[in-house]
Amino acid sequence: MTTTADDRTSPVRDLLATAVAALGGQRRDGQVAMAEAVAEAFADKEHLLVQAGTGTGKSLGYLVPALLHDRRVVIATATLALQHQLVERDLPRLVKAVGTVPGVDASYAVLKGRSNYACLHRVREGAPDDQGELIQAEDAMGAMGRKVLELRTWAEKAAEERRGTGERDDAPRHTDKEWRQISVTARECVGASKCPFGEECFAERAKEKAQKSHLIVTNHSLLAIDAIEGIPMIPDYDAVVIDEAHELAARVTQAATDELWAAEVERAARRSIRHVEGDEAEDLADAADALRAAITDAPSGRFEQVPEALADALILVRDAARACVGAFPKTEAGSEPDAAMTQAKGMVQEVFTTAERMAANSEADVLWRTEGTDRIPPMLCIAPLQVWGQMRDKLLADNTVVLTSATLMLGGDFGTVAGSVGLKPSERTDGPGSGPRGDVPDDAQPWRGLDVGSPFDYAKQGILYVARHLPPPGRDGLGPAQLDEITELVDRADGRTLGLFSSRRAAEAAAEHVRKALPHLTTLAQGEAQLPELARQFVEDPHTCLFGTLGLWQGLDVPGDTCQLVIIDRIPFPRPDDPLMSARQKAADQAGGNGFMQVAATHAALLLAQGSGRLIRTTDDRGVVAVLDPRLMTARYGSFLKASLPPMWTTTDPAVVRQALGRLSGRPGAK
Repeated sequence: MTTTADDRTSPVRDLLATAVAALGGQRRDGQVAMAEAVAEAFADKEHLLVQAGTGTGKSLGYLVPALLHDRRVVIATATLALQHQLVERDLPRLVKAVGTVPGVDASYAVLKGRSNYACLHRVREGAPDDQGELIQAEDAMGAMGRKVLELRTWAEKAAEERRGTGERDDAPRHTDKEWRQISVTARECVGASKCPFGEECFAERAKEKAQKSHLIVTNHSLLAIDAIEGIPMIPDYDAVVIDEAHELAARVTQAATDELWAAEVERAARRSIRHVEGDEAEDLADAADALRAAITDAPSGRFEQVPEALADALILVRDAARACVGAFPKTEAGSEPDAAMTQAKGMVQEVFTTAERMAANSEADVLWRTEGTDRIPPMLCIAPLQVWGQMRDKLLADNTVVLTSATLMLGGDFGTVAGSVGLKPSERTDGPGSGPRGDVPDDAQPWRGLDVGSPFDYAKQGILYVARHLPPPGRDGLGPAQLDEITELVDRADGRTLGLFSSRRAAEAAAEHVRKALPHLTTLAQGEAQLPELARQFVEDPHTCLFGTLGLWQGLDVPGDTCQLVIIDRIPFPRPDDPLMSARQKAADQAGGNGFMQVAATHAALLLAQGSGRLIRTTDDRGVVAVLDPRLMTARYGSFLKASLPPMWTTTDPAVVRQALGRLSGRPGAK
């Protein structure tokens, strides 16, 4: 008896119908198509890219087939906001709706990196480093000491309750520096088997729960550390769903990027002196001085050829750190763990690993020096030239991977995003660019692409306005013509404007100009308050403009009349002096490709799609996306960028757009 496609997908359709009915929602065709495709991908062990527009209900589209899969599934998100939504809202409601259905394993857990959990050893034994004196008698301590005591009290209460997770997200408000006083990195951890508080450890409890769970919710970075760097962080799994997949390559790159500055080497040496009897710690301190001098003298930006003094300093740090690690005394079996020594050794090991990587001067890495600021000295950074090879060999080769996002078809096709994660056009088994169906190489990674559409009618709900009459943007920021255009558009919209700018300087200049020209409106600029507070003010008063940079391009969800105009000042190409982007562009050119299109235009297309997506968030939303960069219409690459955007009705006529905004705001004759 043969199994039909309908036989294979009917369980997921039935469970999805049950879930939607119980949750009081509306089942959408795109959501059903996605759930069926994810179930088939799991069954066939074939990778899948799913573009699911805002409002499709993609969380249920992958959670339902994941619950039905016969082996463990990992769900990885890019942002804490989506992870929080899944864990606090979507999964509990779904489990309540279908958790008792036969054949459904509804157990789930959350996993984060160790430094995201409070460390009970550090909480109870104190911070065994040069900042330990922060925790003194209350009358002698400052604000930071009081905050650390508050965090310690919170951690103890969470440990006593046993239900507390000890996660940073649940802690009282704090800074990074304050959190470091009650947490440790993986290298600093003394180890659960040696720690006297190992049975209570929040991180270990999270791992134990994950070991017993069918679904594990984590983030892109932890997934990269587990799968690509080979450091076991997640229990064995069969399939991965990567939500917000348009950010995957960037997050993997970020996880594989290391930094080194002289103060860090110096601190590692200082922490080691009390544990190392020889001169090795002093030698490491001397190497830190040499590194500081070499970094100070080196030029900022990417090193195609590392300066001789810097290369020598890196070798000096590498060798001194290696010797220092070897000089730490061995821990005797059965002895109490020395947390201070473990953490000091971990710091030196980290310095050695980073210095060794930088000193290797590998063609697979990009090394650069940052500018530094008044508060932060210049430092060295190193990142992989590309990550698609590692993802292909170490993630795709071992697991079925489903990638989903509202933004996967750049230039109208999946090929760009697929290539960025290690999938080849010749391996596609459906649609344009599909490879031959004959003999399949052993290392092939077959994949499909599926666009399940959107519940929105973009052509009727939105207008894409390209201000073709404006001059191309210059290097000096916004000119008078752009500022006047912004003011006129905002006036017709009567506020209700989200301004997305390529730089903080441009956002502030636009805000200042609009405040002077339209004082009856409220104009907010990113940086004037925390983003959640700015978003709250923006939502509460429709006669408000909010201007900002990257944090607003991707992270803001403001449906309704609050936002009827999205202004984009220029095509968001990466800066020409961006070390990593420029290196990747040059490498693509040298490989015979088009570096500009593969790197710069792809980067711009992704951000444009994300920024434009801020406008239409529900079926009732209406509005205009105004791009003030004429190159979107006049340049050869413009068609690629436009094909990456939602299919809105397009115009270059200023009068048409002003009339449309006036009708939406109820002020058609605004001046």
